[in-house]
Amino acid sequence: MRFGIMGLQIDALVPPDLSSEQIMANIAGFDLAGLARNLSGQGFAPIELGGDLSLFLPHTFNTESIQNLAALKAQGTSYTLHLPLWSVEPSTPLTPVRLGSVQALVDAILACQPLDPEVYVLHATGALAAEFSNMKISEMARSLILRQFQSGARESIQALLEQTGIPSRRLAIETVEFPLDLTIELAEELDLSYCLDTGHVLAGFPGWYDFFVVLERLLPRLAEVHLHDSRKMPEGRRGYGEDHKTLGQGDLKVGLFLDRLHAANFNGPLIFELRLEEALESMDVIRSLRPEYL
Repeated sequence: MRFGIMGLQIDALVPPDLSSEQIMANIAGFDLAGLARNLSGQGFAPIELGGDLSLFLPHTFNTESIQNLAALKAQGTSYTLHLPLWSVEPSTPLTPVRLGSVQALVDAILACQPLDPEVYVLHATGALAAEFSNMKISEMARSLILRQFQSGARESIQALLEQTGIPSRRLAIETVEFPLDLTIELAEELDLSYCLDTGHVLAGFPGWYDFFVVLERLLPRLAEVHLHDSRKMPEGRRGYGEDHKTLGQGDLKVGLFLDRLHAANFNGPLIFELRLEEALESMDVIRSLRPEYL
């Protein structure tokens, strides 16, 4: 199995115990290829590039940075790309915002196409859709409104695929705070893949399900896993802050999960959405449970 890690490592951007001047200098000179090299050297592959870095650090995806990342890839490093989600809402009924969101996503894909990422991970819906998912309104009203968000996501994804030319199966929509059934409908209609976020499912973000029931529904189109632990939340409660924990600190049945992926011949990346030290600790957990998968 291939265990990777997210490249959005806050400690690398803002190291502890630095003065404000040193922090600003570190951010200004941030070297994404250097960070990817370090993470790869720790045994993680692929590295998931975080498109949200462009929000505050546009130079991380400029021509020079992409060339440096490409040189690293020629030495054996591989990549996936998590498309931007901060400030982006590709499902909003507000057309100007939706069109701007599509443009931000397209720009990120085109900038990274020379790296040929094996998976592009997308939050098909954003914070606004999540807010309506939790709003105290009738279930009929909620269903009608969330269908509008699903329609907006559909339009955005179609535009994104047309404008970039990437194969639809390279685009993996993530299990986020949006009804699982509506996400599955989008993937099947548009022939997309899935990114199963283990912590999100346990925390009840896409609804309250048995984890392995969700896994079975997604396996036929599963392209990537976001791997982290979480408490299993009871129906009606979402576990904000309970996810993104080191493996073994929540309710994920790690060994059984890896066994099922192995039995299904899953060969996609399992990306730790954790800080480096947490990911290394999680690797130790896997080593103690299923060393044959490392």
